[in-house]
Amino acid sequence: MKDSPPQRQVRARHDDETLVVYQAYKPSIADAAVGAGTFVAPFRRERMTWIKPSFLWMMYRCGWATKPGQERVLAITITRAGFNWALEHACLADYHPEIYGTFEAWQERKRTSPVRVQWDPERGLSLERLDHRAIQVGLGGESVDRYVDEWIHGVEDVTPLAREIAGRLDAGDREAARALLPDERPLALGAAAAAAVGAG
Repeated sequence: MKDSPPQRQVRARHDDETLVVYQAYKPSIADAAVGAGTFVAPFRRERMTWIKPSFLWMMYRCGWATKPGQERVLAITITRAGFNWALEHACLADYHPEIYGTFEAWQERKRTSPVRVQWDPERGLSLERLDHRAIQVGLGGESVDRYVDEWIHGVEDVTPLAREIAGRLDAGDREAARALLPDERPLALGAAAAAAVGAG
């Protein structure tokens, strides 16, 4: 039996300089982003935007690109330096005394941080809940501007891939579905980034 990954580990499709995160949107936002190579109107910078390195967690969230307003899945290539900056400046959405010490310290960090992080149960091929966690990174304020203007190197519509995998699963061909999944490997983080979000 394979060893389980650490409880809180960032896994992503990546190379030395970049990694891929996923977001799902309605067609008007997705089309504009693919055309521009980054997010432009009708995308709104004023809202917190959540990026997810886990493809299967994104599939769980958007129902294989079937949920209203999430019919199009985008794979966004961003710089590892930008992602590291986001985690360094993040606050966990929930209080963890081993990271923040006091509840008041966590509240102050949350008040001043432009980034939220949640560790939610990772998902398997059938979108079942797994024991280890996947990271979701919420960008707001300054971090959204950095994301849109500096970190993004490319935007690809991977909705056809999502639907093809779902179709293979519906046909009962799990091995063919699994073979199509993106190759997500553990991502080394800077010490400050890992400490800020409790990554192992």
